[in-house]
Amino acid sequence: MAASIIAITNGIVFTGEELINDKALLIKGSRVVDLLSPGEIPPEAEIFDAMGNYVVPGFIDLQIYGGGGRLFSADPSEASIASIADALVQSGTTGFMITMATNTMEVVNEALETLSGYHHPALLGLHLEGPYLNAIRRGAHPEAYIRKPDKAEIAGLLEKGKGCLRMMTIAPEWFDKDTIDLLIDHGVFLSAGHSDATFEEAMAGFDKGIRAVTHLFNAMSPLHHRNPGLPGAAFQSDSAMASIIADGIHVAYQTLAISKKLLGNRLFLITDAVTEVYEGTYVHVFKGDRYTLPDGTLSGSALTMMQAVANCVHHAGIPLEEALRMATQYPATLIGADDLGRIAAGTVANIVIFDNQYRIGHVFLEGQLQ
Repeated sequence: MAASIIAITNGIVFTGEELINDKALLIKGSRVVDLLSPGEIPPEAEIFDAMGNYVVPGFIDLQIYGGGGRLFSADPSEASIASIADALVQSGTTGFMITMATNTMEVVNEALETLSGYHHPALLGLHLEGPYLNAIRRGAHPEAYIRKPDKAEIAGLLEKGKGCLRMMTIAPEWFDKDTIDLLIDHGVFLSAGHSDATFEEAMAGFDKGIRAVTHLFNAMSPLHHRNPGLPGAAFQSDSAMASIIADGIHVAYQTLAISKKLLGNRLFLITDAVTEVYEGTYVHVFKGDRYTLPDGTLSGSALTMMQAVANCVHHAGIPLEEALRMATQYPATLIGADDLGRIAAGTVANIVIFDNQYRIGHVFLEGQLQ
């Protein structure tokens, strides 16, 4: 059977480089074919009218814990991840790393077992945030489960997580080069977070192969005028990227604006979003615009990626095109996904259509309307 051909017309297409008003986006099967003038649309194409709205690459969220009322760590089952994935796609996130914060090894192993045999076109893998963190900067992570890195234990995780363990947040001050090399050699992207690293320790971690910083400013050594800490190292690095939670709660909007000026295309968006649960290692209580532990500790956001983009534009003075890159192209760059986060010939046809009020109207996942 021939692959279906769809032409999305009458939209403002953002390719990742520029906004284009007068072209149709042609999709064949799961891939983008090209941008064409309306007169070049093949007669067999099904026409989809974007009605003057924005047509952009699907959002990529490298740190999210749940969605649709399900938290993966509370129920690391195939049914749970399927519900989460479907809810995220409807919100415009067509690529995501399901994230598990510090937990018992039993829960981590259960998650790895589930994910090793599960496929969803939006699922990019598991982001393990812990347990090899610094308890001083644990945030909402339970101290009882935080531990120093053990190379043999990590090797066991890598064996269980073949094909699904893709990213890990670690405290760089605890890791030697051999253990970092072990993770990198198994295709794991490393990010520094929940860390009390000095500027020098953080820079040494980047030199060893750590490529990013997890939720910049949150749960890390502060930017101090006599010790720039992990944030200062991120700013001074030539290559390290950093994620940030653009809800105005985890960081002030002016901190977001300053970080953007300093990091440029090395700053990308995550939601760090959770959902309300009352069982398991993490009890998340919804407080209207955020989630906390029962004791009031900030434990996660209530963001969607679409809201994060809007916040960048409305509250941090970031142009729409650049805010969209922070939600698409830049996270794709970090994980080496050249066929995601952009609209160009041959890229995956993950497409989000939204209006000028940042309301999502339609989502295409691998060329299929959701």
